[in-house]
Amino acid sequence: MLKKSFAPVIATNPKILILGSLPGDRSLKENEYYAHPQNRFWPIITDILNANPGLDYNKRIHLLQTSGICLWDVCETALRMGSMDTDILKETPNDISTLLDKNLSIFAILFNGKKAEQLFDRYHRRRANLQYFTLPSTSPANARYRRDQLVQAWDIISELLRSDN
Repeated sequence: MLKKSFAPVIATNPKILILGSLPGDRSLKENEYYAHPQNRFWPIITDILNANPGLDYNKRIHLLQTSGICLWDVCETALRMGSMDTDILKETPNDISTLLDKNLSIFAILFNGKKAEQLFDRYHRRRANLQYFTLPSTSPANARYRRDQLVQAWDIISELLRSDN
Protein backbone atom coordinates (compact mmCIF):
# COMPACT_ATOMS: atom_id res chain seq x y z
CA MET A 1 0.00 0.00 0.00
CA LEU A 2 1.51 3.34 -1.06
CA LYS A 3 1.78 5.90 1.76
CA LYS A 4 2.68 9.58 1.38
CA SER A 5 4.04 12.01 3.94
CA PHE A 6 2.64 15.40 4.86
CA ALA A 7 4.07 18.79 4.04
CA PRO A 8 6.69 19.95 6.54
CA VAL A 9 5.81 22.10 9.52
CA ILE A 10 8.14 25.09 9.33
CA ALA A 11 8.83 27.18 12.40
CA THR A 12 8.74 30.96 12.48
CA ASN A 13 12.43 31.11 13.44
CA PRO A 14 13.55 27.52 12.73
CA LYS A 15 16.19 26.02 15.01
CA ILE A 16 15.42 22.32 15.30
CA LEU A 17 14.13 19.83 12.72
CA ILE A 18 12.45 16.70 14.06
CA LEU A 19 12.32 13.90 11.50
CA GLY A 20 10.10 10.84 11.68
CA SER A 21 10.09 8.04 9.14
CA LEU A 22 6.60 8.09 7.55
CA PRO A 23 3.12 8.81 8.97
CA GLY A 24 1.23 5.80 10.28
CA ASP A 25 -2.25 4.80 9.15
CA ARG A 26 -4.04 6.72 11.92
CA SER A 27 -2.06 9.87 11.13
CA LEU A 28 -2.85 9.53 7.43
CA LYS A 29 -6.54 9.02 8.20
CA GLU A 30 -6.65 12.06 10.52
CA ASN A 31 -4.25 14.09 8.31
CA GLU A 32 -2.23 14.94 11.43
CA TYR A 33 1.29 14.19 12.54
CA TYR A 34 1.39 11.61 15.36
CA ALA A 35 -2.39 11.16 15.54
CA HIS A 36 -2.38 7.67 17.08
CA PRO A 37 -3.71 8.12 20.62
CA GLN A 38 -0.96 5.88 22.07
CA ASN A 39 1.86 7.72 20.30
CA ARG A 40 3.68 9.71 22.96
CA PHE A 41 5.05 12.47 20.71
CA TRP A 42 2.55 15.20 21.59
CA PRO A 43 2.39 14.50 25.34
CA ILE A 44 6.19 14.62 25.47
CA ILE A 45 6.45 17.81 23.39
CA THR A 46 3.81 19.63 25.44
CA ASP A 47 5.52 18.49 28.64
CA ILE A 48 8.96 19.69 27.49
CA LEU A 49 7.61 23.01 26.19
CA ASN A 50 5.47 23.54 29.32
CA ALA A 51 2.22 23.65 27.36
CA ASN A 52 -1.27 22.39 28.05
CA PRO A 53 -1.38 18.70 27.06
CA GLY A 54 -4.99 19.15 25.94
CA LEU A 55 -4.14 21.52 23.09
CA ASP A 56 -5.92 20.76 19.84
CA TYR A 57 -3.85 19.82 16.80
CA ASN A 58 -3.64 23.32 15.29
CA LYS A 59 -2.42 24.74 18.61
CA ARG A 60 0.16 21.96 18.90
CA ILE A 61 1.48 22.87 15.46
CA HIS A 62 1.52 26.54 16.46
CA LEU A 63 3.43 25.59 19.63
CA LEU A 64 6.12 23.91 17.53
CA GLN A 65 6.30 26.81 15.09
CA THR A 66 6.62 29.48 17.77
CA SER A 67 9.21 27.38 19.64
CA GLY A 68 11.52 27.14 16.62
CA ILE A 69 10.77 23.49 15.90
CA CYS A 70 10.16 22.12 12.40
CA LEU A 71 8.61 18.71 11.80
CA TRP A 72 8.77 16.39 8.80
CA ASP A 73 9.39 12.82 7.71
CA VAL A 74 12.36 11.34 5.93
CA CYS A 75 10.17 9.44 3.46
CA GLU A 76 8.04 11.26 0.93
CA THR A 77 6.43 7.99 -0.17
CA ALA A 78 6.85 4.30 0.57
CA LEU A 79 5.10 1.01 0.28
CA ARG A 80 3.98 -0.19 3.69
CA MET A 81 1.27 -2.46 4.99
CA GLY A 82 0.13 -1.05 8.31
CA SER A 83 2.13 1.43 10.35
CA MET A 84 5.30 -0.39 11.42
CA ASP A 85 8.61 1.19 10.42
CA THR A 86 10.05 -2.27 9.82
CA ASP A 87 7.55 -2.70 6.95
CA ILE A 88 8.67 0.36 4.95
CA LEU A 89 9.68 -0.66 1.41
CA LYS A 90 10.64 1.13 -1.81
CA GLU A 91 10.78 4.53 -0.15
CA THR A 92 11.51 7.80 -1.88
CA PRO A 93 13.01 10.51 0.33
CA ASN A 94 11.68 13.97 1.03
CA ASP A 95 13.90 16.82 -0.15
CA ILE A 96 15.37 17.59 3.25
CA SER A 97 18.44 19.22 1.71
CA THR A 98 16.32 21.96 0.14
CA LEU A 99 14.44 22.49 3.39
CA LEU A 100 17.76 22.94 5.19
CA ASP A 101 19.12 25.24 2.46
CA LYS A 102 16.03 27.46 2.79
CA ASN A 103 16.18 27.48 6.61
CA LEU A 104 19.81 28.13 7.47
CA SER A 105 18.98 28.89 11.11
CA ILE A 106 18.31 25.18 11.76
CA PHE A 107 21.24 23.90 13.79
CA ALA A 108 20.01 20.49 14.99
CA ILE A 109 18.21 17.48 13.57
CA LEU A 110 16.45 15.09 15.93
CA PHE A 111 15.44 11.66 14.66
CA ASN A 112 12.28 10.19 16.15
CA GLY A 113 13.70 6.67 16.31
CA LYS A 114 16.48 4.71 14.65
CA LYS A 115 14.54 4.00 11.46
CA ALA A 116 14.27 7.73 10.71
CA GLU A 117 18.04 8.02 11.21
CA GLN A 118 18.76 5.00 9.00
CA LEU A 119 16.56 6.30 6.20
CA PHE A 120 18.08 9.77 6.46
CA ASP A 121 21.61 8.36 6.23
CA ARG A 122 20.62 6.26 3.21
CA TYR A 123 19.59 9.33 1.19
CA HIS A 124 21.30 12.38 2.71
CA ARG A 125 24.78 13.52 3.67
CA ARG A 126 25.21 14.79 7.20
CA ARG A 127 26.28 18.41 7.33
CA ALA A 128 29.19 19.46 9.50
CA ASN A 129 27.36 22.56 10.72
CA LEU A 130 24.43 20.58 12.17
CA GLN A 131 24.08 18.57 15.36
CA TYR A 132 22.33 15.20 15.08
CA PHE A 133 20.52 13.29 17.82
CA THR A 134 18.78 9.94 17.57
CA LEU A 135 16.04 9.79 20.17
CA PRO A 136 13.94 6.82 21.25
CA SER A 137 10.86 6.48 19.09
CA THR A 138 7.63 7.84 20.54
CA SER A 139 5.70 5.09 18.76
CA PRO A 140 3.45 2.85 20.85
CA ALA A 141 5.43 -0.06 19.35
CA ASN A 142 8.44 1.15 21.37
CA ALA A 143 7.16 -0.21 24.68
CA ARG A 144 10.72 -0.56 25.98
CA TYR A 145 10.67 3.08 27.12
CA ARG A 146 8.40 4.41 29.84
CA ARG A 147 7.01 7.91 29.38
CA ASP A 148 9.36 9.41 31.97
CA GLN A 149 12.35 7.89 30.16
CA LEU A 150 11.17 9.35 26.86
CA VAL A 151 10.69 12.79 28.42
CA GLN A 152 14.21 12.62 29.84
CA ALA A 153 15.70 11.67 26.45
CA TRP A 154 13.62 14.17 24.49
CA ASP A 155 14.44 16.98 26.91
CA ILE A 156 17.47 17.60 24.69
CA ILE A 157 15.02 19.95 22.96
CA SER A 158 15.03 22.24 26.02
CA GLU A 159 18.81 22.17 26.17
CA LEU A 160 19.16 23.01 22.49
CA LEU A 161 16.66 25.86 22.66
CA ARG A 162 18.38 27.28 25.76
CA SER A 163 21.82 27.01 24.16
CA ASP A 164 20.62 29.02 21.15
CA ASN A 165 19.59 32.00 23.30
